[in-house]
Amino acid sequence: MNVTCIHLALFRFKKKLYIYSLMFNSDTESMEKIVSTAARLTRPFTVVVEGNIGSGKTSFLNHFSKHKDVMVLTEPVNLWRNCNGHNLLGLMYENPVKWSFTFQSYVQLTMLQNHQKRTHLPVKLMERSIFSARYCFVEKLARDGLLPKPSAAVIDKWFRWVLHNADVDVDLVVYLRTSPETAYERILKRNRSEEETISFDYVKSLHEIHEQWLYRKTLWECPAPTLVLDADLDMSVIISEYDKCEPFILNKVSVPLEARAM
Repeated sequence: MNVTCIHLALFRFKKKLYIYSLMFNSDTESMEKIVSTAARLTRPFTVVVEGNIGSGKTSFLNHFSKHKDVMVLTEPVNLWRNCNGHNLLGLMYENPVKWSFTFQSYVQLTMLQNHQKRTHLPVKLMERSIFSARYCFVEKLARDGLLPKPSAAVIDKWFRWVLHNADVDVDLVVYLRTSPETAYERILKRNRSEEETISFDYVKSLHEIHEQWLYRKTLWECPAPTLVLDADLDMSVIISEYDKCEPFILNKVSVPLEARAM
């Protein structure tokens, strides 16, 4: 058994001891709190990577996928492209007025499934989250009038239900902060078919929503402490920034409520 496995085994044993100690020293009325505590202690340290389209999330995930202790979950784009044979992502970009509600409903479901995926590894690293789906993309569609108010209300009701009835807790948010200009340039370079209709104004507006939510903290609530990285940096330079935030991602160092990689 290697060192990592030994540490993981010890971690699980300590959690069991703590839960058992609560059970033997509590009355019946405390059992709900015990169950809640057990769920929180047994799930992995969960990190979500947020940022605009073209902010470099894939490169970030690839960098951390080399760690044996990290489960990496990319956005379930393949599911969005094939929902019983229907490319919902493509349909949404082609006709957002008609397909935004259908697409965002399915996004919310598939992101919930990512949050709920089990792993024996101590760290789960997710590309985006159910929070950014609601706070950024549904918000953007609603502001633009592409998602009617009744449709946005239904999605929000489902979202609020999930928050109160499912485990979608997050321990750390990594915000890959890019300028709209850099993000748009990267979108053009990678030339993905579904992204052909994305305009600079769309990227700029989405950037502003991310800024309000994760940087200025003036829109919605942030589900966890936020680590902000300068994702405008060239790939040859940004790797060193990834290395600097490794202790936070791997849960070796606690993150203050607001932190920026230096």
